Amino acid sequence: MSHSYRIKTALSRRKVLQHGVAGLGLLLLSPFAWASGAWQQLDAAQQVLNGATPITQGLTLDLPHVSEDGSAVPLGIQFNGDLADGDYLTDIHLFAAGNPQPEIATFRLNELSRYPDIATRVRLNETQHVVAIAKSHQGQTFAVSQEVRITVSGCLMRGEDNQPEPLTNPRVSVNQQVAAGDALEVRTLINHPMETGLREDSNGERLPRHIIEQFTVRLGDEVAFEAELHQSISANPYLRFHLTPHQSGELVFEWQDDQDKQARHTSELSVS
Repeated sequence: MSHSYRIKTALSRRKVLQHGVAGLGLLLLSPFAWASGAWQQLDAAQQVLNGATPITQGLTLDLPHVSEDGSAVPLGIQFNGDLADGDYLTDIHLFAAGNPQPEIATFRLNELSRYPDIATRVRLNETQHVVAIAKSHQGQTFAVSQEVRITVSGCLMRGEDNQPEPLTNPRVSVNQQVAAGDALEVRTLINHPMETGLREDSNGERLPRHIIEQFTVRLGDEVAFEAELHQSISANPYLRFHLTPHQSGELVFEWQDDQDKQARHTSELSVS
């Protein structure tokens, strides 16, 4: 299958690193410095690209232009580009260029999750560009970025004082029947503070980092979907994604945080 893509060039390459107050190391950039190709100014994105020039069509971000609450900004990522027969996306990397730590999440896909339409909620520290980089099984790379204007920072604001116990009450919404090869939408939500390690308590003491780092879905013994999460994922992580199963089995959902604690949920799936 032929590919006809327009390769964008960066309009600006100015990179400014600013170390913020109390070691936050905030990355502050003029909006004009982040023209199309924002991944070119972001070291973490360049490490993923490893010298490749990404295709800038096909991968799309769904973000609000303005968010009043930077602690829970809805984010969607979809792919509708062309791939060769048999090719599929293997991983999607999300970055918040203006956050103290730019990594948001990495989604690992395979033939059981090859329908790339994923949604979550993220923390954004300030007005900035969100960047997505995707790689395919046959080595294609794709990139996209979008600016989001933030009214209230999502990294330092206080959360609820009486939060539920971490890793409790996992909620999974998924149909129990699907036709073989059809996209099966899955929605998950679990209690967890996703403490960034940047906030202070009422005594001025820094609250320790405490986040869910890994989310895995298995169908039987086979991994169907994986997500590596970072502190830019909002509290009580929400994920929506799709599976394309070809056989019945038990779906097993597992969350693991950075204190090696786990939560698990199972659901039977019938494929006709």
